[in-house]
Amino acid sequence: MRMSAKAEYAVRAMIQLATVDSGALVKTDDLAQAQGIPAQFLVDILSDLRTDRLVRSHRGRDGGYELARPASEISIADVLRCIDGPLASVRDIGLGDLPYSGPTAALTDVWRALRASMRSVLEETTVADVAAGTLPKHVGRLADDYRAQERKRHGPRSAG
Repeated sequence: MRMSAKAEYAVRAMIQLATVDSGALVKTDDLAQAQGIPAQFLVDILSDLRTDRLVRSHRGRDGGYELARPASEISIADVLRCIDGPLASVRDIGLGDLPYSGPTAALTDVWRALRASMRSVLEETTVADVAAGTLPKHVGRLADDYRAQERKRHGPRSAG
């Protein structure tokens, strides 16, 4: 999976918004500065997030942005799909329509497993989980496994 800068910035912005008190509004410039996101780029991101009803905007001098629903009800997958579309696709073709045959026929199941794995992490991890630093147990285990594999490959200097 390759994540665009726009999608990564969107996730960071949503997590930042999850840390503010309910009802508090955050100005675009403050959000951009807090996460090191170019302000004009963030305006476009927030527009997409607003269109998908993940954030609400309030106009005026005291206006700004807030999450449209509780952070515990917004998955990382929701944000990524809003910005980049489907989580995993192969040439924008449905998995059942891929032209695999013969020795490559089982490749469709590899792509299905990849999509299922991504969903198990991204759909079950909420913006609130990340903001609080309390990831679902299976996500934490996968991250720990990854760190252990990286240490084996690169020695103790690499953290992943």
